Amino acid sequence: MTTGTIDLDRVRRETPGCLDAAHFNNAGAALMPAPVLDAVVAHLELESRIGGYEAEAAAADRLAAVYDSAARLVGADPGEIALMENATHAFNAILYGLPLKAGDRILTGRAEYCSNYMAYLHLAATRQVEVVVVPNDEFGQVDVDALSGLIDDRAALIALTHVPTSGGLVNPAARIGAVARAAGVPYLLDACQSVGQMPTLVSELGCDFLSTTGRKFLRGPRGTGFLYARREWADRLHPPALDVGGADWTALDSYTLKPGARRFETWEAAYALRLGLGRAIDYALDVGLDAIWERIGALATRLRAGLGDEPAVRMHDLGETLCGIVSFSVAGSSADEVKAHLAARDVRVELSIVEDTRLDLEERGLERFVRASVHYSNTEEEVDRLLAAVGELGAAA
Repeated sequence: MTTGTIDLDRVRRETPGCLDAAHFNNAGAALMPAPVLDAVVAHLELESRIGGYEAEAAAADRLAAVYDSAARLVGADPGEIALMENATHAFNAILYGLPLKAGDRILTGRAEYCSNYMAYLHLAATRQVEVVVVPNDEFGQVDVDALSGLIDDRAALIALTHVPTSGGLVNPAARIGAVARAAGVPYLLDACQSVGQMPTLVSELGCDFLSTTGRKFLRGPRGTGFLYARREWADRLHPPALDVGGADWTALDSYTLKPGARRFETWEAAYALRLGLGRAIDYALDVGLDAIWERIGALATRLRAGLGDEPAVRMHDLGETLCGIVSFSVAGSSADEVKAHLAARDVRVELSIVEDTRLDLEERGLERFVRASVHYSNTEEEVDRLLAAVGELGAAA
C-alpha cells in the first residue's frame, strides 16, 4: 500500500516495533526505523573492536554529514547547527547564553513546557528578569496582536514552544517570527514536537534559534538533539558553560570561541547516537516532510472525528491549526485506567499531567488526561483499534 507519496508498506517493514503494538506515543518517543538502529549498533560494534577514538576517526565524514542533514532539515547553514544530547540543553544554551539583565523581559506563552518555564523562573530569581506571559487568542493559541503590543525597549527575548506537549495546539510561530524580526527582538523556538512532524524551515518560521530532540517525531535515538543558531546571533553569544569542544585554549590566559553554533557543543559525545540522529533525519527527508505532515493530518483527523462521536469522550485540544497530538478524557474512567485499558489491547498512549504545562492546564482545570500522538507509520486500522477500545470504556460509563 502506498499512501500519497509515502510507501507505507516499506516504512512498516523497516519499523520492527509495528509488529508489537499500535504505537501512539510518538510525541514521547517514536519507533526507530531499522536503518537508524543499524547505524547506532554498527558504530558501537566498531568502537568495541577498534576503540572509541579510532571509531570516531573512521566515521569522521559521516559524523560531519550529520550537520549537513540537520541544516537541510531546517533550511540552515551547517555552521549554524550544534549537535546536543537533548533539546533542553540546546534551549538552555541560548536562554542562559543571552546577556539578559535585571529589568529585561522574556515574552512567552501560556502553554510553555515545564522545563522551559522553570528556567525562566530561575532567570527571574538570579538575574531579576521579568517573565511576561502573552495571553491566548480566541483559538487558545498565542495572541500575536497582544504579543506585538507587549514589545517595548524592555523586551529582550521571545521564547516560545511551537507545539506544546499536552495537546494538538500549533502556535502561530511564523507570524510571531515576523513580529520578532520587525521589532529586532531575538526569538527562541522550542520545536521538540514539530521537527519531524511538519516542515520547519527557519526562514519561514522567522526564529533566530531553534531547539529540538531526536527521539520524538524524527524517530531518532534518545539522548540526541540539535540547536539552530542564526549566524548573526551565534557569533555574538558566549556559552553559559565552556569546554574544549566549544573553544580553543589559544594562550595561557585566553581562549577563542569556535565560530557559529559549534561554540555551544562539548567535546565528549555519543557518536553512535549522533550517527543514528543523522540517519533518522535523512530518513525523514527521504519520506518528505510535506508528505509526513499530510499523512499525520489525515490520521489525526480520523482519530478526532471518531473520538468526537463518543458521548463519553471529552476533547482537550486547542488551536486554529491542529497537529498529530490528540488529547482527551473518558467519563467514568481515570486517565491511568484508560491508558491501562488500551495497553491491554496492545495500543500505546501516554498521559499529560498538570505539571507538564501548568499555566495552561491549571487555568482550564485539567489535572491528568490521555495523549495519543499519531505518526505517518501508523495505519487507519490502528486508529480504529484505538477508537474501538475507547468505545468499550464509553459504553461502560
